[in-house]
Amino acid sequence: MNDRSNVLEQIRDAGRKLRRKPVIALALAGLMTGTALTTLPMLPPVTPAAAETVFNRAPAEGFADLVETVMPAVISVEVNHKLVSNQMQDDGMPGEFSMPDLGPDNPFREFFEQFQGRGFGTPSPRQPSRGQGSGFIISADGYAVTNNHVVANADQVTVRLQDGTEYDAEVVGTDPKTDLALLKIDTDDKLHFVEFSDEEPRVGDWVIAVGNPFGLGGSVTTGIISARERNIGSGPYDDFLQIDAPINKGNSGGPAFNLEGEVIGVNTAIYSPSGGSVGIGFAIPTSIAKEVIGEIREKGQVTRGWLGVQIQPVTEDIAESLGLDEAQGAIVADVTPDSPALQAGIKTGDTILELNGEPVADPRDLARKVAMLSPGEAVELSVWRGGKRENVSVSLGTMPGDQELAARSGSGEPDGEPNRTRFGLELVPSEDGRGVQIASVTPNSPAAERGLRPGDIILEVGGIQVDDPMAVEAAVDRAAGEGQEGVLMLVRSGERQRFVAMPTARS
Repeated sequence: MNDRSNVLEQIRDAGRKLRRKPVIALALAGLMTGTALTTLPMLPPVTPAAAETVFNRAPAEGFADLVETVMPAVISVEVNHKLVSNQMQDDGMPGEFSMPDLGPDNPFREFFEQFQGRGFGTPSPRQPSRGQGSGFIISADGYAVTNNHVVANADQVTVRLQDGTEYDAEVVGTDPKTDLALLKIDTDDKLHFVEFSDEEPRVGDWVIAVGNPFGLGGSVTTGIISARERNIGSGPYDDFLQIDAPINKGNSGGPAFNLEGEVIGVNTAIYSPSGGSVGIGFAIPTSIAKEVIGEIREKGQVTRGWLGVQIQPVTEDIAESLGLDEAQGAIVADVTPDSPALQAGIKTGDTILELNGEPVADPRDLARKVAMLSPGEAVELSVWRGGKRENVSVSLGTMPGDQELAARSGSGEPDGEPNRTRFGLELVPSEDGRGVQIASVTPNSPAAERGLRPGDIILEVGGIQVDDPMAVEAAVDRAAGEGQEGVLMLVRSGERQRFVAMPTARS
């Protein structure tokens, strides 16, 4: 019993010492390699709260297993481009200069002949230009995705797998507006392929980019999603993922993978003052790519709904002039002739606030919502017109090609003696009699601050058509007399129309 009492007393003494020195006790527990203390209830593991919700961990052993799995589906794309001669290429870029047809005695003939073969004059026969990019296979029978700009004007397309096998490929279809293209590899072999992810990536998620930068096929880089919904001004439906996994020239069209080996984006562009990667790359998200590629595969092209309006953002000034509580929606600056919008009664000055019950944030949001719908589909628009909401039903048309859209041109030179207005403008009647032309703009005036320039045409003021400078003044006075602090001017600049909110007070 004495021995047992001694043992119990020793245990109590040890417990008292541990309670007096908790820091030392925890430190010792962390250094011990045995398992005895790991089961003691008095020593629970200390874990930061943030660590309890860690997701999307990079594998401790690296990315080699993942890359080994997806690499066989990534391809290098080599393109022979069509020969384009004369002064304008198919893509609208300047080509080589053709020497004019000058007679033998023309004094300028010798001048042009001396530049023959130096980028001027009739070019000597050239070899087809070549281009390189990347892509990835999405089906065992050989359908593959790349960028439109990789295969644009392609005369011949060759794809090379990671094992060096080469195949010819056909361009099934392209969509320049999203810069996507679908290829069909000419083979009866069953090919390794990858799939699009069904989940939206989050900022901070890991991303693995694989491609053919500078012709170095099979290159792998890693990083994270830096941002989402980037608008880089490349097209009307910009909605890019920004990634910091290095991508360079030749990576275009290649895949960006998540840690499950699923494609979350199509690498498309970089921001780079030097031409090389600076850690800012852009990828088309699969939410867009899946739909576009699916439609190309089914129909050979992409068809989009079309409303037929020119729209612009609703600024704070415009919202105040219209009596809107907030700057939201898209204001109609012009309605295209023979368009669904015109047939449905949409008017210049209408502000589109909702489409099928969904709020419209801005012009970009409206353009994307309409483009996602099918031609012939009936939609319900909620518009702000004359200080109140109205509903308008529209049956969407098919978006025409760029060459089909009606061009709108500005008017000629100022005619007559300019009349100065309260906004810092000098106005003259327009040459065609429609609207009033701006002859000059006073620096730092309200007009200059709002971006008005000489040559612009004022078509309407406060919803009233104007055709001489005095009509502009009268329309502004009318708005001021009704207690309005601002008035909307419909202004045509070149081929575009827009609304400008001007103050009614004299300055």
